[in-house]
Amino acid sequence: MKRFFKIVVFVCMFLYSGHSFAQGSRDKVAELRVSFISKKLEMTNSESEKFWPVYNEYNDKIKAIKRNLRQSYKKGVDNLSDGEAEELYQLDIKSKKAEAEIHEQYAEKIKAIIGAKKTVKLRVAEEEFKIEIIKNIKDKSD
Repeated sequence: MKRFFKIVVFVCMFLYSGHSFAQGSRDKVAELRVSFISKKLEMTNSESEKFWPVYNEYNDKIKAIKRNLRQSYKKGVDNLSDGEAEELYQLDIKSKKAEAEIHEQYAEKIKAIIGAKKTVKLRVAEEEFKIEIIKNIKDKSD
């Protein structure tokens, strides 16, 4: 298992090594995430077939909310009027609430597919994957 994990990390490091992050690289990282999570959760083929479309839909919705908020912040915050700052502040709060609602909705769908125990393990596996990617990027830059 450690060997598999090291291979996953090495491939991720290789993908991140370029200065541009092309769509093909994103697809490869997504494939690595699928492999990593599937192994960590020990999913059956039946579970995988049902799980991944729901999980991907969940992630797409969360990414859309974050992208919208990020684009609003990219417009600049230094020269905002009080009214514009209030609007941005409210958008931030609404975005967090929307993320929480989507998480709750999809957590129930995912739990119905893979059960409560694997749903909890999913959150741990997601964090482990992120931590290893970050750790190895940092190690590579040192």
